[in-house]
Amino acid sequence: MVNSDDGAATSQRSHSDAVHKWVATVAGVAALAFSLYNFTELQKKPEIELALPHLMRIGMMGKDAHFYVQPTVSTRVKTQDVEVIRDARFELTPAASVAYSKRPIFYWKEVGVWNFDPASEWLSYRWSGDPAPFLVSQDKPQQPIFLFQADNWSFEPGRYEGSLQLSRAGTRNPLIKTFCILLSKKAADEIRGGAGEGGIYFFRNDLPKFASSGKNLGCYVRETD
Repeated sequence: MVNSDDGAATSQRSHSDAVHKWVATVAGVAALAFSLYNFTELQKKPEIELALPHLMRIGMMGKDAHFYVQPTVSTRVKTQDVEVIRDARFELTPAASVAYSKRPIFYWKEVGVWNFDPASEWLSYRWSGDPAPFLVSQDKPQQPIFLFQADNWSFEPGRYEGSLQLSRAGTRNPLIKTFCILLSKKAADEIRGGAGEGGIYFFRNDLPKFASSGKNLGCYVRETD
């Protein structure tokens, strides 16, 4: 004869073993699914984002127009792959109201760095590299200082529509950001006047005095306007 207490204990152990096996199975399946998800995510191409700065610098060197642009190129997704930026293009189109309506042809001349002299409070630019492809990954965002040049072209007052385009490796669509610049007569004269010394002048799209009034909202404007 089997003792009822022994039978109950055996039944309880069997139930406990079944629960443990079920929990272990569920945990194993969850771990496998999580591993597969991580593997899939790591194999994905990184989703690259392009953001324009609040400040652009404009100048002239002799008869050539210069644009200095320092965008942020980054990805928030961790992957094993990296993105290759192959080329950078800069376009600027004068509005119909601009007297000198010839469209400039800019090309990526080089990348550089800024040097600031605290004593004189003077900012200068120097070359740091030739135009060449660069890599972008989650742990290596990029903020290159592009120098774009248009030969034999000068600035006239008016509105300009611009775009920065970064070409990617393979057949992926390029990254494109558009913007506008409002150039007053005072600013245009200032830029042309500094051509001999290679003067560089900054334009911003977040100046409070323009944002509060709604004037020139979103466009890059010279602070002294």
